[in-house]
Amino acid sequence: MLSLNQRLAQQQKLSPQQIQYQKLLQLNTLALEQRIKTELELNPILEEEMELSQEQDDKDRDEDYEVEEIKDPDKEEFELEDFMNDSDYDSERSYKNNSDEEQYHPLAPVKETLSEHLLEQLHMLNLNEDRTRLGEEIVGNLDDSGYLKRSLEDLVNELELFEHIKMDMDTAETVLKTIQLFDPVGIASRDLRECLLIQLRRSKNTDPYYKYLAEKMLVEFYDDFTKRRFDALKQKMNLTDETLKETVHLIQNLNPKPGEGNIESEEMNQISPDFIIEKVENDYVITLNDRSMPSVTISRQYLEMFDQNKNKRGKKNPREKETYKFLREKFESAKWFIACIQQRRETLMKIMQAIFHRQYEFFEKGAKALKPMIYKDIAEEINMDISTISRVVNGKYVQSPQGIHELKYFFSEGLSTDTGEEVSNKHIKERLKEIIIKEDKIKPYSDDKLAELLNNEGIHIARRTVAKYREQLRLPVARLRKEL
Repeated sequence: MLSLNQRLAQQQKLSPQQIQYQKLLQLNTLALEQRIKTELELNPILEEEMELSQEQDDKDRDEDYEVEEIKDPDKEEFELEDFMNDSDYDSERSYKNNSDEEQYHPLAPVKETLSEHLLEQLHMLNLNEDRTRLGEEIVGNLDDSGYLKRSLEDLVNELELFEHIKMDMDTAETVLKTIQLFDPVGIASRDLRECLLIQLRRSKNTDPYYKYLAEKMLVEFYDDFTKRRFDALKQKMNLTDETLKETVHLIQNLNPKPGEGNIESEEMNQISPDFIIEKVENDYVITLNDRSMPSVTISRQYLEMFDQNKNKRGKKNPREKETYKFLREKFESAKWFIACIQQRRETLMKIMQAIFHRQYEFFEKGAKALKPMIYKDIAEEINMDISTISRVVNGKYVQSPQGIHELKYFFSEGLSTDTGEEVSNKHIKERLKEIIIKEDKIKPYSDDKLAELLNNEGIHIARRTVAKYREQLRLPVARLRKEL
């Protein structure tokens, strides 16, 4: 037999406005700029505020747009002033970024990507349409280091299957070798050895004898070279210490990653600092890098339309009711969007200021002065939830006299030293890096020796932790750090 029961329970649910705020909070400067532009297109109530002359601005501020209380179809009380925040919105009912007009706020410059650089060189060649199309496919399949990781045969087969372009492998190989001679030389190589050989053969002002030895070393004794078996190379190639040193030095001066360097990648073009920290005399100034952000305001034209529709006497026809409903919904959406942007700005500044105060020594002295800090420390200091700190920190960058760092960089666990002092793991990494840089390259330290040296300094750390930190610093094992 079925029975009906009533039960009272409390549940926490996020309102649509809170969800919108959280989404805006996690956007970086560039993403927020695009989000504002999208909202300007979707909501006609919002418009981008242009700079006005002082006289016109003063005139506009004298205009009064008081709106009487109105009732919606559900009898809900509603006032236009509810859509505005008196503290941070001017009489045009807008959000404005608060950056100093005279202050310079850097933006990521538009730079030529590697793909654009290569395609420009490809299109300057007198190749037929089919070869040019294969060249475009090769350029489009390069990884971040500039290597062609896909099989050339697969690219040829795909062109035949999807674009009905038939090409023999000899022709395809010719196209690939042509691209490999583009600037930077060695681009589109299929492995490291091919990349180094291409650069070596194209090198100028190089002693022919050492050039011959280097090519022989890469072709016949590549495995010994990559594993730094210098004694074996010396014996197999019958070289003196000096000749071996010059030959290895010639190869090491080649570029193993032609895709990196002064040709900027697409990902690098998207990074722009969200905060600027500048030292002025003996003090620091923190600003939010939002000068390029569009200033949004509520449209006066729609405001007047709303006012007229609300004050209309008599019974409204269905079209007028729909117009009223549409305007009210858009006004509510505009109000929350503007409020969320302003609240986002205040939250970001509050968190950045808290990070700065805790890591003040870092901005004065550098990475070695970085203190252990976790999200909970900042959350408790400014009375916010840890999830809010996480949203703000993720994907945001700060530019300071110490360089550009992601906000995540300032958060790290700590270890206790013999003196009882807490040190950040980033401080330990910096110390580890210093030891490796200063080590004897003929006999580099093993991970066990590095752990021993750090323990002697009062930093108790295991060998496996040293290995993990060394890998995070992209430093090779002792055998691969060995030099002649």
